[in-house]
Amino acid sequence: MGNWKVWMKKGGITLLAAFVLGVVAQPVSSHAYAAEVNAEIPQVIEKASPSVVAIIGKPSSEMDKSLETNRFNLAHGTGVIVASNGVIVTNAHVVKNMKNIVVVTSDGTTYRGHASNIDEESDLALVKIDATGLKPATFASSSDIKVGETVAAIGTPISFALRNSVTVGIVSGLDRSVSSQYQLIQTDAAINPGNSGGALINMKGEVIGINTMKYADLGVENLGFAIPVDTVKYVLKNFELYGKVKRAYLGLELEESWEAVVGLPSSTGLRVSYVDADSPAAEAGIEQDEILVSVGNSAVKTLVDYNEAIKTYLPGQSVDIKLQSGAATITKTVKLGELASKEVTLTGDNEGGTSIDADSGKTKIGDSHFGWSMKYPAGLVKRQQSDDGDSISFIDAKGEFALAIHVDDDQSDDLSPSALLNKLAGDDSSNYSSGGTTILERQYVKRAESPYAKVVSRSGEEGYVQTRGYVHGGRLYTVQLFVTKEQYTNHSKQNIYNDLLDSFKLSFNNADGSLKDISVFNSDDVTYTSEYGLSIDLPAEWQQDHGGSTSFYNDDYSQAVHVNVTSASSGDTLQNWIDRETGKFEAQYTADYRRVDKPVELTVAGVPAWKVSYASSLGDEWEAGSSLFFIKDKYKYEVQMTYPQADQGEELEKAWDKMVASISVNKETMDGELGFIQDLDEITDPDQTTLYKNEKFNYTLRIPEQWTSIRSYDGSDPVSKSFNFTGGYLRVDTDSKKAYADMVKDAEDGQKTNHNNDSDYKYTSEDVTLFGDVKAKKYTVSYTKKHIPYTETVYLFTRKQINYTVTLRIDDAVGTDANVARLNKAFTSFTFVNGTGGK
Repeated sequence: MGNWKVWMKKGGITLLAAFVLGVVAQPVSSHAYAAEVNAEIPQVIEKASPSVVAIIGKPSSEMDKSLETNRFNLAHGTGVIVASNGVIVTNAHVVKNMKNIVVVTSDGTTYRGHASNIDEESDLALVKIDATGLKPATFASSSDIKVGETVAAIGTPISFALRNSVTVGIVSGLDRSVSSQYQLIQTDAAINPGNSGGALINMKGEVIGINTMKYADLGVENLGFAIPVDTVKYVLKNFELYGKVKRAYLGLELEESWEAVVGLPSSTGLRVSYVDADSPAAEAGIEQDEILVSVGNSAVKTLVDYNEAIKTYLPGQSVDIKLQSGAATITKTVKLGELASKEVTLTGDNEGGTSIDADSGKTKIGDSHFGWSMKYPAGLVKRQQSDDGDSISFIDAKGEFALAIHVDDDQSDDLSPSALLNKLAGDDSSNYSSGGTTILERQYVKRAESPYAKVVSRSGEEGYVQTRGYVHGGRLYTVQLFVTKEQYTNHSKQNIYNDLLDSFKLSFNNADGSLKDISVFNSDDVTYTSEYGLSIDLPAEWQQDHGGSTSFYNDDYSQAVHVNVTSASSGDTLQNWIDRETGKFEAQYTADYRRVDKPVELTVAGVPAWKVSYASSLGDEWEAGSSLFFIKDKYKYEVQMTYPQADQGEELEKAWDKMVASISVNKETMDGELGFIQDLDEITDPDQTTLYKNEKFNYTLRIPEQWTSIRSYDGSDPVSKSFNFTGGYLRVDTDSKKAYADMVKDAEDGQKTNHNNDSDYKYTSEDVTLFGDVKAKKYTVSYTKKHIPYTETVYLFTRKQINYTVTLRIDDAVGTDANVARLNKAFTSFTFVNGTGGK
């Protein structure tokens, strides 16, 4: 059976979801044959290994720049030499985001390299190094590859120190369609992280494929995949002729049969699910729901079949497409267009420095903002750092020790030595202590430059912690070193650790080129870039919403910036859009509780834009905001800043102008998978309703779709159900235990008590008939609660031993005719499950 599993591309770590099909086990080779093959393997490896290289570099990430600055954060993979002058083929996922590429040949020679061509669809790329006289690999023919033949994988698994490692297995299967646009070779030769881009060779020493991924799951072993040699040759030829892979374009979206999806042999072709307008397929008359049977002479039943067939044609060529249209089989000739290549920005050769070591030449480390520095051993690796840098921890690359530095800004300089020692001895903020601490040493060390308190303690059975505390400039600096018992009792190691701790200084020399600054404190604006191509600068202290949305907030969440992106519908204009949004706002509040200023025309990101300022209140504090509207590259962008109206002033206006001036839209940085994003305000009807049914308490209601309601945790029909909108709600409370007369008496007593306690609380009561024949009690309340005036109508009635209390509340601020009508209509839709009720 098929199961959703995880596919791991080897090299730069990439996870892909794929549908796994059952694989038939291959016959086991005879002992005699195995012995013969084993005798050949060393000679084969000796022949092929010089053509395989190891590739290492720094990973690049726009989302997390710390990946590039950590000297131990490296990515590696493998490559195969295809030309003696230094042309190497590897996987695209290995080098796509790799900086400062270094290539090491099998004899240990090191070269600087750069990615020259990348094709993500095939997952192949070229790396160029400045070399001559290299040994190119010999490529086999795909037609010669046989299931069951012995193969070897050469690569750089797990660690760069293991480059040119060899694993041996067999070809387990051919024409596998897993997580790839093209067919793959399956092998049981062990493929591990770092093998990506390496050679899969036969027993002639010929390359039959480029290793690309393995299947990773508990209990699964030796299930790897390689790109077949004919696909490699196809891509290399396109690189040579055009600098990219030219792919033919029909303009079809195709859908596989159910059998093909789950891996069963399919008897049908591919259904045409969509035909692009003005595409070659449309011009040839291909229509939706026709079944594509073959491309040229190649039958196609899966998407991989289709891709394999179409790759044999170039843009501009014509091909016969056989289709099943109803009961008829027809052939249509299509003149192929060219598929737009996905743009890939090649990483600069020397971005972030010329060395693969991000910290080359740095022998000291420190924080310029908090003013400290110390020695920087080659094996020191940053583990964690707080957002503003006041807390940071390190580990040793060999796992021998851990180091933590914490800076407390709120500390008096006149802390006495004894108080400082007590503070350190009782300090439970250690990242490493595990309780049960025994103090082994405690002293105040006097030295001219920076005296400190020192506490050495044993934590648990194996842990030893040395803590040093320094008071300087209103700050307490705490430095902690953790080592195991084995390291603690090693005197030479102790000398090394003490030397590291002794190097800690309460100063930072900006002129020292050997000193690495790890400060993350930033008082400048930070640029946020979205997948919609929009960039905007906001103050450094602002934080993005934790849900990953395009909303940003200041420290106390009183001010916010929201970014909303939708597609511009055909015929829509900037003026129509603004009128629609303004009308929606004005329809939500009554005139006394809202304000909309006249739009101001601007230019943003090189296109016309309008600024609309507004404010609203429910009766207490006023909330204000400004929205910026513009349309660019078929998308509508709204950038909205909201804030308390009391914050308005020159300072806020300057912040707005600065933010607007920073806005830019770059089409090249847009997510390539973006499609049409409907603006819901264009199609939303505020009067559209949906049916709510409470079977336990025998009633239904038709509620406006835009109202909100919280579902019960267990999914049961609740005793109390509330439907909410801005400034109001409709709530239904039910009771099947109390007598109806008692419920009415309690309600009457409650209303009287509220009025007696506060004369501003006014109510009227009357007996009414609901839904034609249901006797009810009605209370109408008007009151101002916490400066928010509202009107509340309460209905009490009973039916079949179930008592109902329905409360309709609406604040005066949103008491427009439309909102009041919507609320009343929702109530009059009340219907008992057996059919009695409102209309």
